[in-house]
Amino acid sequence: MSEKSKFSGCPATGIGSMPGGDAREAAKTVTGSFADGQGMPYLAELPARGPGADMIGRSVGLLVEMYGHVEPSGWRISDRPGRDTRRARSWLGEDLDALEEFTQGYEGLLKVQAVGPWTLAAALELRGGEAMLADPGACRDLAGSLAEGLRAHLAEVRRRMPGASVVLQLDEPSLTAVLLGRVRSASGYRTYRAVDRQIVEATLRDVLAAAGEDGTTLVHSCAPEVPVALLRRAGADGISLDFSLLTEREEEAIGEAVEGGTQLFLGVVPSTDAATTALSDPGGSVMGVRTLWRRLGLNPGTLAESVTITPSCGLAGASPAYARTALAHSARAARSLADNPE
Repeated sequence: MSEKSKFSGCPATGIGSMPGGDAREAAKTVTGSFADGQGMPYLAELPARGPGADMIGRSVGLLVEMYGHVEPSGWRISDRPGRDTRRARSWLGEDLDALEEFTQGYEGLLKVQAVGPWTLAAALELRGGEAMLADPGACRDLAGSLAEGLRAHLAEVRRRMPGASVVLQLDEPSLTAVLLGRVRSASGYRTYRAVDRQIVEATLRDVLAAAGEDGTTLVHSCAPEVPVALLRRAGADGISLDFSLLTEREEEAIGEAVEGGTQLFLGVVPSTDAATTALSDPGGSVMGVRTLWRRLGLNPGTLAESVTITPSCGLAGASPAYARTALAHSARAARSLADNPE
């Protein structure tokens, strides 16, 4: 199917964050781990550098005509760009410089990540301290600012890496909590009202559209109960999730997604330093994926086309050595899936 072809040549990738604070070392790792068709390199995020390099701060730096600063409670909206916004933009530039250096002449899929509109609305505070999620108008403004910023960011990445086919990943770990009314208020004593599913879907569709008519998009969540059907309706070409959190309730939606041409990015490799034995058997890492395929009655021959193997979540909490090993293991596990689908 044409949807599947968007991710051809993408057997494995990482989620986004990496340990440490050395942009060149991170870029070298993510490009080297997926060289020679082993997977999809990506623009690494290095949250260990501090506020502005974290996932929320990086996305605040992408916003257009909307700014943020750090309070003890987290990121809060500002009237003008201050030190924290400038730092976020500076680090993003540093990361782009490093990735550009290590992707000279690269042709293939290349992924960039940003926090999606609903996780951003749940994390960003209004001036009074409540989350933007409490104000529907603020949520609309935030989504519009994010979409405009992403269009500019993607254009910059395409200019720097002209041979690459850029994939936009939105990180939405708070999406399920937003849909179910589980996001806690600033006081912690109450939760914000659940947002209507149609509004959530329409907003995601608008932000994903920043990738352009021919762009390729992906939504990631390492939280339980990922709303697979909603993400597909919003236009995501791929859905990334922690495989260990899948339950039987979600299996029907997973099967429909595969049959509809949606790429599954399945996190099967531990994202923090695990016992060495966890990474000693690439085939064992994907055994559960093969089992799921059989249970759903799907053709084993479609596994390698339909599934991309990843760590279970970002690698910021891992040691640098483990992060390198986890990415290499993801590529080996993907090869095992392709060589022995049954």
